[in-house]
Amino acid sequence: MKQIKKVWRNIDPFSLQLRLTIGIATFSALVLGSLATWTSWKMQQILIDSHKYNIEQIAKRLPRDVQIYSEMMQPETGLQKAIDNLANTNILLWVKSPNNQILAKSTTLDSLSDSMLAELISLTQMPIRSQVYKVNQSYFVLCGASIEVQGKLLGELFVVKDITREQTMFVVMVQSLGITSILAIIVLTAAIAFYIKRSLQPLRQLSQMTAVISAEDLGKAQLYLDNAPSEVKELAQTLTMLLSRLSQSWEQEREFVSNVSHELRTPLTIVHGYLQSVLRRQNNLTQTQQEALETAASEAERTIRLLQDLLDLARADSGYLHFQMKSYVLNDLVEEIVVMAEKYSDRVITIESTSYPIEVKVDYSRIKQVLLNLIDNAVKYSEAGTPVIFKLNQLKETAIIQVCDKGYGIPLQHQARIFERFYRVDESRSHMTGGCGLGLSIVKTLVEGMGGSVSVQSKLGEGSIFTISLPV
Repeated sequence: MKQIKKVWRNIDPFSLQLRLTIGIATFSALVLGSLATWTSWKMQQILIDSHKYNIEQIAKRLPRDVQIYSEMMQPETGLQKAIDNLANTNILLWVKSPNNQILAKSTTLDSLSDSMLAELISLTQMPIRSQVYKVNQSYFVLCGASIEVQGKLLGELFVVKDITREQTMFVVMVQSLGITSILAIIVLTAAIAFYIKRSLQPLRQLSQMTAVISAEDLGKAQLYLDNAPSEVKELAQTLTMLLSRLSQSWEQEREFVSNVSHELRTPLTIVHGYLQSVLRRQNNLTQTQQEALETAASEAERTIRLLQDLLDLARADSGYLHFQMKSYVLNDLVEEIVVMAEKYSDRVITIESTSYPIEVKVDYSRIKQVLLNLIDNAVKYSEAGTPVIFKLNQLKETAIIQVCDKGYGIPLQHQARIFERFYRVDESRSHMTGGCGLGLSIVKTLVEGMGGSVSVQSKLGEGSIFTISLPV
């Protein structure tokens, strides 16, 4: 039962396999059901027609026999003689006069119960149709004809044939045919489902092959299926060409970002240097000029940082971002970076450590960039005066760095995307803080480049905890 429930839960109601199976199975059921119904009806008609022909022959013969016997004896005696000759255990005959009196009848009628006989006689009061009549669990076929002797109407002849045995066999056969049809539909549905599943297997393989393709593998991806149908092979070739075009577009975009970042960084650095130089000789500047130059220098510095981040990301995408990995004591490293950050952030930053020393192998400049970015992020998105806390710990072969703040927090629906490039939780707040949506993306790229991972836990109004895991 549990297995059936598990299979049922795994069924996709919108899958192509289920739709094709239901469609073909329904069509097959309609065809088989219609065929079985038509066969049953046709066999019933053949059965009725064969018995009807038999009793009609009796109805035609009886008047002739009566005519012959009437030449030798009284008409009533001849009528009874003719009936006795034609009647048997399955055929019942009687003749009614125009005033509804029975003139003669077969002796087999006496073997019937009174209720059955009364119901059979009552059927003769209505127009007799060529069909099977059911009377007290027995089945009969009726036929009627007029009897004339010497040109005079003698009465109405009624011939009844008991076909209970044949009809019972026919009902059993129809039931067997119905059961066989149902079993055939079930087997056919299972066979269709299996065949469709096998037929759609190349599409599943194609889906699995494309699911594991990353941005770095776009240019190398080759989708080909040996035993797939021609249509699926064409689809695979089309997807391969599409991936190739995507790879070329992706490569051109990375080259463009890298080239633009590289080309703009140098002149902007020079501009920033000149602005700083002019600001140092501010004695000859008015207040308005000094504010304008400070704004220009600040924006130039921000743009240089943005270009540096773009350049780092472009190098990481191209595989040219190199790391100089060396062993450091994490506790001392974090303390050094915290002292540096406190000078420009004007924020209290504390360190809580449960282990000493925690040794890690990292790139000093990269881990410094990562932690400064996280500190800057905590400062920007928390109220002035609230502390930033570093928590250091070691779990087996993993060093844990947690950067905690008491800031605004990040909504749950945004937490999975904050490490994406240029993604901003709050556009208006990001513009006020000068963020461009690259800081956390740089953090993720650099941490993963050093063999670690980064995650976030946050609640609105309570703050955020960024956790970095690095191999010891």
